[in-house]
Amino acid sequence: MEKKLLFSKKLWLFILIYFLKVSTYGQFSLVGQVRTRTEVRDGLGNLAPLDAKAAAFTSQRTRLTFGYKWDRVVFTTAIQDVRVWGQDASTISNADGSKLMVHEANAELILANSADTTVKFKAIQNLSLKIGRQELLYDDVRLLGNLDWLQQARRFDAAIFKAQHQGWSLDFGGGFNQNTDGFGVTGTNYTAGNAPASALSSKNVSLAIPLGFIPTAGKGGALVLATPLSTNGQNQQFKSFQMAYLTRKFKQTKLSGLFFKDDFSKYISDSIGNATQGYVYGRRYNQTGVNSRLTYGLMANSQFGNASAMFGKISAQAWFYAQSGKDRDGLTIKNAYHYGAFAMMQKGKWSFGPGYEVLTGNNATKPIAGQTSKFDPLYGTPHKHWGYMDYFYVGTGSPAGGLQDAYLKLKYVNKVFTFMADAHYFSLEAATLNKLDGNKLLDKKLGTEIDFVGQVAMNKFTTLELGYSIMKGSNSLEYVKSNTLDKTKKTGNWAYLMINIRPDFFYTKPVAIKQ
Repeated sequence: MEKKLLFSKKLWLFILIYFLKVSTYGQFSLVGQVRTRTEVRDGLGNLAPLDAKAAAFTSQRTRLTFGYKWDRVVFTTAIQDVRVWGQDASTISNADGSKLMVHEANAELILANSADTTVKFKAIQNLSLKIGRQELLYDDVRLLGNLDWLQQARRFDAAIFKAQHQGWSLDFGGGFNQNTDGFGVTGTNYTAGNAPASALSSKNVSLAIPLGFIPTAGKGGALVLATPLSTNGQNQQFKSFQMAYLTRKFKQTKLSGLFFKDDFSKYISDSIGNATQGYVYGRRYNQTGVNSRLTYGLMANSQFGNASAMFGKISAQAWFYAQSGKDRDGLTIKNAYHYGAFAMMQKGKWSFGPGYEVLTGNNATKPIAGQTSKFDPLYGTPHKHWGYMDYFYVGTGSPAGGLQDAYLKLKYVNKVFTFMADAHYFSLEAATLNKLDGNKLLDKKLGTEIDFVGQVAMNKFTTLELGYSIMKGSNSLEYVKSNTLDKTKKTGNWAYLMINIRPDFFYTKPVAIKQ
């Protein structure tokens, strides 16, 4: 009797699994990721001090992404854990905390679909609302991207409407950030949630940091925030944002326009502490109102020919963006631009092309009180555009004099192997004064960087990537990055080995049909 009952349970379980698989095929997705990256750093992000030794470590991202797709709802959740090997003891205590986090958790509600006869709303061919924690990916992720190179990546808490009609696409929406929903909280003053909990005072005493206060300097004026609060080296997370992105494709040309407004909480300079303990200086975010920054512009992408033609396929890109309003520190933004062009010719498996771009900065010979001309490339992926060594517009800071980048790119691709080589010539966009040498004009040349990357597809789910980069820096690079002269090595080196394993757990290998 027991054997029959056990057999019956197994049979029903088999039938249930079979019908679930048949009925949900193509609706559920489950993708995992284990990505380790072993690095040797000797001048990554900034020129290393003369007596510094190279650093070496392995970091790891572990991510599990679950998705469900139905006619009226698309659901996505991504859970990830980011750590450095050895960062935790083999047995951790509760006090060590955790870095397990939700990377994405959103749902997209389908409001209109011209292909679905059960939807009565027909004014727009497709309309949906994507709400929750999500990645924002637009164009070449120059201004808005997921920053996937970083193990922790980037995401936004937002609500975005997505509309498509007769070849036009429009995304519009926004987000509103707050620290807590606790009882007794009043007002909407906001500071980033990852501000430090304590800081060292001017008398070497560790003081607790109250909510709404971000320290900027400690003992001897040394910077407390060695690690900025956000992934692009910003000292303050936005309070809210509103955006609109419009795109249209005309044959082989795609035109897109972006409007992005981000608002920052206002602050006053303040300090905590007393004469006995010493003081921690910083910013207190308790002021009424926000500083609003506007970013807007156009990008065009076009293609000509094909890879097998006599002259190959040519891909061209050009863009122009401007900023106005107030920056996060309340300075008036004027004459701040980002523009450039890039072309790539593909012939067979090889691609090659030049590019040039400019991000404006402040002219130190013509300063205007309360005003800035420095363009901030928002929340994009600097690693992709301004050198793999991350010297510019990331957590290591960027020159007040802006940036010019003239570059060449080379790429080779076959079925299992990809090779890329980029060469960058970096220079300042605006005049910069050397305050360590009698306020003389600083040479605009910053340095030359060369990046090499090789990728091998080991199997359907596994990629092996090896990279090496070298930066030949100048005294100007040392000055604008470290405010020193002749205190650093002028050559930076960086190498890494990355293994990316992304299994698709619902993947079914195609079965050959016998003839």
